[in-house]
Amino acid sequence: MKKVITPIAITAADSNSRTITGRIVTFEETGNASIGKVQFAKNSIQATPVLLNLEHDRTRRIGKTLSIQASDKGIDATFKIANTTAGTDALVEAQEGLRDGFSVEVYFDEYETLKDGTVRILKGEMTGVALTSEPAIRSARVAEVAATEGETEISDSTIEPEAQPTEGEDEVEDTVKDASTAETVEAAQSVTANVNAAVGGWTTKPRLEFTAAKYLENTIRASLGDENARQYVAAADDTTDNAGLVPTRQLTEVINGLANTTRSAVDSISRGVLPDAGMSFEIPKITTMPTVAETAEAGTPSETDQASSFLSVSVKKYAGQQTFSVELLDRTSPLFFNELLTNMSAAYAKATDLAVYTALASGATADATTLTTYPTASELLGFVSRGAASVYSNTQGFARNILANTSQWANLMTLNDSGRPIYMAAQPSNAGGSVRPDSIRGNVAGLDLYVTANVPSANDTDKDDSMLIINPTAYTWYESPTYRLRADVIASGQVSVSVYGYGAIATKIGAGAFGINKT
Repeated sequence: MKKVITPIAITAADSNSRTITGRIVTFEETGNASIGKVQFAKNSIQATPVLLNLEHDRTRRIGKTLSIQASDKGIDATFKIANTTAGTDALVEAQEGLRDGFSVEVYFDEYETLKDGTVRILKGEMTGVALTSEPAIRSARVAEVAATEGETEISDSTIEPEAQPTEGEDEVEDTVKDASTAETVEAAQSVTANVNAAVGGWTTKPRLEFTAAKYLENTIRASLGDENARQYVAAADDTTDNAGLVPTRQLTEVINGLANTTRSAVDSISRGVLPDAGMSFEIPKITTMPTVAETAEAGTPSETDQASSFLSVSVKKYAGQQTFSVELLDRTSPLFFNELLTNMSAAYAKATDLAVYTALASGATADATTLTTYPTASELLGFVSRGAASVYSNTQGFARNILANTSQWANLMTLNDSGRPIYMAAQPSNAGGSVRPDSIRGNVAGLDLYVTANVPSANDTDKDDSMLIINPTAYTWYESPTYRLRADVIASGQVSVSVYGYGAIATKIGAGAFGINKT
């Protein structure tokens, strides 16, 4: 089964009711998609409710289908946009024409190739829709934007101050969603930035007797013709000599180039819900299949008893803690606490993603063909073909994903087969062969690409298992539905904040991954 991503236009965006409307599929019209020129036959895909993602990133879901209907011309849909920072930004960008294209994701297995190379899809399944900034049809833009009504400006005085802990409280408990909830934290941070003044301001001692009051007085006198006052104002306007009148502000934004909440290894396999109790659980697994064989007339049928056993899966705890003074919590900018939670969630995401990558690499079948350099285009196609055959032979399921570290990803972006790029980027551009430095999702030789930076040092360049071909159903990541956040005020006047959760990686069929051999 193949996958195609093709963009269409948005026709309306309503920020008041938080909806975006448009045609997501047009039948019998040729457009550029992730695999090149594509055309959808009439009724080739069904109008099925799906989630709306941002630039094909399934970890950044901004809405869901409110209504969807098909006609002879195509499929039209209206999406309800989530009341989050990302959702609000998406509405504004759609209204302003900054991100105003729809792009559908379709899996298909029935198609024909026209004389000009266009792939005409006869039957497929729509699995998602994305809001994009680079539609293939350049003229496909927002045709109508509904006016926002009833908005009122919010001033600092209309926002209630953040509640402080009640005196004597020893325990504060909250629930934080999984690593993808970083945008919720960002939303809180954005409001805080509008309400609280930045640290800093008029605190530096004036030099040369320049003060704000003195400056105002001389400004008035200068306007009345006082030459001395005019010279005073001119001298005060020299920012080099009069730092007392030129305050240094501290912005509320925080620079962080150390972590994010992307979990590519986790996304490359199947997901499951962790059982509600226990530090281990079992999954039934067939170990012997019944047999069927050609049998002579009146002969005895083939008989082999089906047998099964239980696969035991261990549950692991992933936790992090920060301890700081209650004064820091009470008297500093709320930005500190917001940034702390964001970074602890990012650290949790990195730890769990690394655990999945390690399990995949340790159980992968090594390629019998040794590659001594980064693969060429022909070597990569050979690796993919051997990996697909190995995975299918050992799991009776198809390889659908390829997981690569950043070094292998850099090489993938350079490869082409007879001038046609092997790597088709799905994010942020979705035209065939359009690759950018932030295109960490795409399609490589028919496999969905996932790029991860969360790898152990032994696999951080071109070593063994730096690229894995995966049957996602052979591995499942089970995770508790929430993290728990707990803050304790202890006798020393300190606060301990812990972010933790439980997860388990089940290697259902060890040969479900095929690793590159760089030894």
